[in-house]
Amino acid sequence: MLVDSPPEERAEHASAPPTRRTARALGLLVAVAVLLLVALASIAIGAKELSPEQVWHGLFHDTGTYGDVVVDERLSRTILGLLVGAALGLSGAVLQALTRNPLADPGLLGINAGASAAVVTAMTFFGVTSLSGYVWFAFAGAAAVGALVWFLGGSRGATPVRLALAGTAISAALYGYLQAVMITDDAALGKMRFWTVGSLASATGSTIVQVLPFLAAGTVLALLLARPLNAVAMGDDTARALGANLNRTRALAMLAATVLCGAATAACGPIVFVGLMVPHAVRSFTGPDLRWILPYATVLSPVLLLGADVLGRIVARPAELQVGIVTAIIGGPVFIFLVRRRRTAQL
Repeated sequence: MLVDSPPEERAEHASAPPTRRTARALGLLVAVAVLLLVALASIAIGAKELSPEQVWHGLFHDTGTYGDVVVDERLSRTILGLLVGAALGLSGAVLQALTRNPLADPGLLGINAGASAAVVTAMTFFGVTSLSGYVWFAFAGAAAVGALVWFLGGSRGATPVRLALAGTAISAALYGYLQAVMITDDAALGKMRFWTVGSLASATGSTIVQVLPFLAAGTVLALLLARPLNAVAMGDDTARALGANLNRTRALAMLAATVLCGAATAACGPIVFVGLMVPHAVRSFTGPDLRWILPYATVLSPVLLLGADVLGRIVARPAELQVGIVTAIIGGPVFIFLVRRRRTAQL
């Protein structure tokens, strides 16, 4: 482990009623079952209507038309949705703990925009067209914007409001840059007009193979940071008294969030609000302990992402609505509700 569990955590864990721990464990199993159901729905439901028999035949027997639709299109985007959803939820939970800001997420803090701007730059000005090439630009852009937001927000004196304002300002500037590039370059517009709104529609087996090592490494690192981040969330002075290495924890947390967000954005474009909504939802059940929040976010974030993707396929048949648009439509009102609730609680 990166740091020993603080004495207060051990005491709380030891004194916590077994029924509460059991409820959390059972809740996690239920979340896994829900994820499996949503994944099955993602494979079975699409812009092209297929019967359950046709889906089954295409999944296990047919290498023709049904196999092309079910395996090559739906199965690939479902697997990518599982991976990207988990990455976005984990990165959001890590950033919220790191900044002690319950409204933090990769999109609101500009990290998605940084990764997107770097990828668009690589595509347009350097001729990079493969995922293996521009994923490194996504990492660099995400890291640069994360550091800039932290600096503009006040570094160690950062407050939730200052971080949110800095992230919003940088995101607006970067998305303005993206629009300018696409308007002035017809070829770039054709390549990026779907990618920039966030989509799973272009998922392939090759995409999954290329981003899987990055997402796996970022996931493992984020889960290992649960205990150190529990200490950091209690405040700097308390964390130091408990023996936490603040600089190392912050650096590793930013690294984990950057790798997860950079790889997810490179694979399917910027998708906002997933990392904001899911940690909020699970925190009301698990409490503030990141040893439970992170696993729940890993499981339930893909539920939200795949559910939004399925909804986007249904509402616009025979076309489909990109998943980034659906999550933005859902997340906007949720974000307003969360801000108003926090403001009311502070009055």
